Amino acid sequence: MTDRPGELTIDDRAVAVAVAQFAPGEDRVHNRDVVAGLIAVAASRGARLVVFPEYSSYFTDPLGPSFARNAEPIEGEFVGGLAAAAGEHGVFVVAGLVEKTATPRKFSNTLVAVDPTGDVVAVYRKQHLYDAFGAQESEWVVAGDLEEPQTFEVDGIVVGLQTCYDLRFPEVTRRLADAGADLVAVPAEWVRGPLKEHHWNTLLAARAIENTLYIAAADHPPSIGVGASAVIDPMGVTLAGLGETTGVALAEVSSARIREVRERNPALRLRRYRVSPI
Repeated sequence: MTDRPGELTIDDRAVAVAVAQFAPGEDRVHNRDVVAGLIAVAASRGARLVVFPEYSSYFTDPLGPSFARNAEPIEGEFVGGLAAAAGEHGVFVVAGLVEKTATPRKFSNTLVAVDPTGDVVAVYRKQHLYDAFGAQESEWVVAGDLEEPQTFEVDGIVVGLQTCYDLRFPEVTRRLADAGADLVAVPAEWVRGPLKEHHWNTLLAARAIENTLYIAAADHPPSIGVGASAVIDPMGVTLAGLGETTGVALAEVSSARIREVRERNPALRLRRYRVSPI
């Protein structure tokens, strides 16, 4: 937790965080079953928070009209399944939902966080749509409003939410840091391609380092995603990670480590610019 263990105080907090990597498909029931199984595995290893990928409720490649047909409300079966599994195992869960909207043929790319009682404690709708590298997510997805950062607490550790392509916009993570986030959960479907795994690993580390906070990022494995889901500490060190397989990786995050890093690298305190929506 720190290289000065004698300086730990009663206010120091530590939480076991898991990233769960899997490839959601067109079978929504199967997706729910896989999520429930991975929550059980993560909880058995001591996880208190489990982070799943973007599009965990439904996915097929490429995006198309089937997404709107398979979209669900927040009160639907997918979030209900998250709530049931979270309650059964006493954990917090973050996962990507294909959410129903009032816009014909379109859906919302949404993150939902539930607590161990099954309550929804945060909802984030993707703000930066993936209209890049030959893709056009905005053809099918309604962009989220520029609302206040979405955060919730896990045993005193403040968790913020952002999604996939948001990672390429450093101001998103900086706003979460300004909102008090100690850890940012990044569910993703980071598509494979030339240098894309390099971009993924580099940007995850950069967001952690420049904001002196933890990152917990969950991706789809190959052949569509790059995999490489990871928990990264405030100095950019990968504490736990996965390669190309389905599974769970777990690491401890601590307030003592954040405080130690921010004492040595007070970048947030020394900066001279603030971030605001345009």
